Amino acid sequence: MGYQQELSRRMKGFSNFAISFSIICILSGGINSLGQGISSIGGASIGIGWPIGCLVSLLFALGMAQIASAYPTAGGLYHWGSVLGGRGWGWLTAWLNLIGLVTVLGAINVGTYFFFIGAFGETLGIPATFGTQAVFVITITAIQALVNHFGIRLTTRLTDMSGYLIFAVTLVLTVSLLVFARNIDLSRLWTFTNFSGEAGGGVWPQNSSLLSLFLLCLLLPIYTITGFDASAHTAEETVDAQRVVPRGIVSSVAWSSLFGWIMLIAFVLAIPDMRQAAAGGFGVFFNTMNAVLPAGLKMLLYVGIFLAQFLCGLATVTSVSRMTFAFARDGGLPFSGALRAIHANYRTPVAAIWTTAIISVLFTLYTPAYTTIVSVTVIFLFLSYGIPIVLGLFAYGRSWTNMGPWNLGPLFRVVAALVGVAVVMIFVIGIQPPNAKALPITLIFLGLTAVVWFGLERRRFLGPPNTEAIRARQAELDAVRPAGTD
Repeated sequence: MGYQQELSRRMKGFSNFAISFSIICILSGGINSLGQGISSIGGASIGIGWPIGCLVSLLFALGMAQIASAYPTAGGLYHWGSVLGGRGWGWLTAWLNLIGLVTVLGAINVGTYFFFIGAFGETLGIPATFGTQAVFVITITAIQALVNHFGIRLTTRLTDMSGYLIFAVTLVLTVSLLVFARNIDLSRLWTFTNFSGEAGGGVWPQNSSLLSLFLLCLLLPIYTITGFDASAHTAEETVDAQRVVPRGIVSSVAWSSLFGWIMLIAFVLAIPDMRQAAAGGFGVFFNTMNAVLPAGLKMLLYVGIFLAQFLCGLATVTSVSRMTFAFARDGGLPFSGALRAIHANYRTPVAAIWTTAIISVLFTLYTPAYTTIVSVTVIFLFLSYGIPIVLGLFAYGRSWTNMGPWNLGPLFRVVAALVGVAVVMIFVIGIQPPNAKALPITLIFLGLTAVVWFGLERRRFLGPPNTEAIRARQAELDAVRPAGTD
């Protein structure tokens, strides 16, 4: 692939799947963003909206898997954009993906804070204030960064455990909700009810259009089923990456979509009163759990869900640090020399780990509103996913002729075209009120990148390395690598 092996290649099939499955974490986004669905159109947001939103994410996963099989490198999206469309597209993709991953880390940990307060805040006497949110987010982000600092072996063990934990807790939660449900009404799953405004606890502004509210409810599955690019970012730490990485991308999306749908269907069916639940806004999960499940079982599930959400953030630190490392390796970032440094013993990009962790915390301090963080995350990540896939549409069979073993054939063109449409749809949905900040944040970013690229980076940034650069980097590694490491 043109890159010298620098990271420790220890991950196998399940581990590569588990890191994306852990970041997707249906017990994180599927629970913390549940109010966005229920408070839009009620039960139909789960019965109908969830599978449609998941199919959108699956389109991106299929396109990404095709390219990942051909180009399995750390920070793959940036490399794919450079190869398929040129240095400029690669540079833009890198910045979009990097900022998207930083904001998704912030969104995950802010969501974990709200879950912690809802589950344990009253018992522990912890008030829900901005100050406690800041302390909580700083603390758990630091722990996640510290674990990543000490090597991929420990991180892999924890994310492997996270994969099993998510399966187990989801199963117990689903069965428990169905067993203790007072009355099961299947018609809820296809009933559209306008819960905007006060009827939905103020999650969405008053809106008379059910179509508009249906589009807004898609943010729940689209935000939840994201982060699957982690399988690509850890490609250089994965054995047989050309086959394992695409399987990890697609299978993590497919299984998360299916298990998440079943879990949330059980949740909707267990709700005692849909109107009362919707009026609780983002409190819908805890209000329903309090009304349906026995206290002991409920607290046991809360502990499992909290741990899964923490490990979701841990896996995200892994993903964003590898993206930062890959971009810095090619000189794409300020202070690239420091950010691309690999620890001689742990074989991890320690500067990239701590830098991205700190920036994610700072972002949550600037934008404490959870829904705005979610919208910015969705827009930036899916733009970064879509650019190389759409570029692949035009390069396929022309400049891009060497496919990997995971190959959709001519169907890739159809997938890539649909991805292009989906990118526009996600952008439009993501900037709707009350997430007005998402539009200026996106436009300012795109404007700044245009100025920086045409004013400076177009002449300075070289993109993926040539052979001489690889040899020079190898000499650096040989000077610091302890004997016997792989």
